[in-house]
Amino acid sequence: MTITMYGIKNCDTIARARKWLESNSVDYGFHDYKTAGIDRARLAAWVEELGWETLLNRAGTTFRKLTESDRQNIGPDKAIALMLAQPSMIKRPVLDLGDRRIVGFKSGNYEALFA
Repeated sequence: MTITMYGIKNCDTIARARKWLESNSVDYGFHDYKTAGIDRARLAAWVEELGWETLLNRAGTTFRKLTESDRQNIGPDKAIALMLAQPSMIKRPVLDLGDRRIVGFKSGNYEALFA
């Protein structure tokens, strides 16, 4: 199984998730949104699979800095446009396991996943 972690290198949650994977000898690749971006097709597929509500980080600073009109009436298309424009609005990490994606990091969830 090829595993890819999507996120931002200097994110604290990403650091914790990467440390967990490495200390548990889980091989993975890392895709940094800041340097490699994210393409619309992949993001749209994630929204289809997981829902935009799961992927859009509405608690983050980047989202909170948006204008009130940008924060209103969000649906799949608008969420994708926001995340493409500002990839830091994508919840982190997105762990791509090939056949499914997992969003966020909790050590207990990773333990169950890789048991």
